[in-house]
Amino acid sequence: MPSQPSKALERFPNPHPERDYVVHMDMPEFTCLCPLTGQPDFAHFLLDFIPGEYNVELKSLKLYLWSFRDEGAFHEAMSNRIADDIIQLIQPRYLRLLGRWYVRGGISTDLLIEHRQPGWENPEILSQLPVVHWTRQQPGY
Repeated sequence: MPSQPSKALERFPNPHPERDYVVHMDMPEFTCLCPLTGQPDFAHFLLDFIPGEYNVELKSLKLYLWSFRDEGAFHEAMSNRIADDIIQLIQPRYLRLLGRWYVRGGISTDLLIEHRQPGWENPEILSQLPVVHWTRQQPGY
């Protein structure tokens, strides 16, 4: 039986909780629906996080993102919901989610969400995060 979409995000223990390291995920195939027109909306998400005690399991993340295909929501609500669900699941030391929503009606939308655990600070590793480019460098991106 092929996989099915699911809202059930899973986690696994961080194999190196004593160390700050960055996990970078590139998720270019997100789809949901416009809540006003019902037409498809497409986004490219870039996720960076520094895990605490847990990491997000990749297959569950894929099925979770797929589960929004037939759900309607505004870009801001959807991006924040995804960030909130991941934060609640893994409680990262740091998380940054960039949502790059494709052009609709001649307008593209980018959303940047950031979260830090209270009291956590590591400016050296944060300086190593991939640079967020607010300008689109590829057509349709």
